[in-house]
Amino acid sequence: MWQGDVKDLSLHVHVLSLSDLPELMSLQETVIQALAEPEHYQSLSIEEFTKLLTDQTLVGAIYEGRLIAFRAMLIPPIDDEHLGRDIGWPEASLERVLYQEVTNVHPDFRGYGLQTHLGKLLMAQCETDDRFDVVCATVAPFNIPSMKDKFTLGLRIGALKEKYGGKLRYIFYKELHRTWQPTSEAMDVPMEDRVKQVELLQTGWRGTGLMKQGEQWVVRYEK
Repeated sequence: MWQGDVKDLSLHVHVLSLSDLPELMSLQETVIQALAEPEHYQSLSIEEFTKLLTDQTLVGAIYEGRLIAFRAMLIPPIDDEHLGRDIGWPEASLERVLYQEVTNVHPDFRGYGLQTHLGKLLMAQCETDDRFDVVCATVAPFNIPSMKDKFTLGLRIGALKEKYGGKLRYIFYKELHRTWQPTSEAMDVPMEDRVKQVELLQTGWRGTGLMKQGEQWVVRYEK
């Protein structure tokens, strides 16, 4: 899939298979053990990893013969929480929606930008896959690294609403086979101003960027 250098790491990135499952589970456990608050980490089960591997939507970075990072997309079930509905995607086309899923990077290899690097490779792969039309993702407000990651990968905010039992989430999305061009209108809104953001999103504006102004984070909206 890809081979080259990221900073001083010589990496080989490829789509992982079921034979990689033990190493995936081991890396996930290493990541969890290194977290300050591991209870906040949503780990994947063997069954969930098996689905990703079977669907061939999980890529891994190999350095000196060992797995040091992985990132996945998910072909989601069409359930009540489906993100396609949140962005107004046609009901008849929900099976063509793909989600950005989990990313894990070994603690010894943080700071190399591996999450974004793998994300770009996955997005490029999805753009050549005629099974899917759009990629969606959810991010909690003020999860700044994750929001920056989504914007870097070309996703934009299409909704801000409560999901998963009342948790406030931005719904990001990107069409895979067509481009979106905003007009010249733009507005910066403090991230804490939920009401204004929802109002803009419901009238056709989309969140396209993130910046810090003084002590507060603001989201750029365009239409």
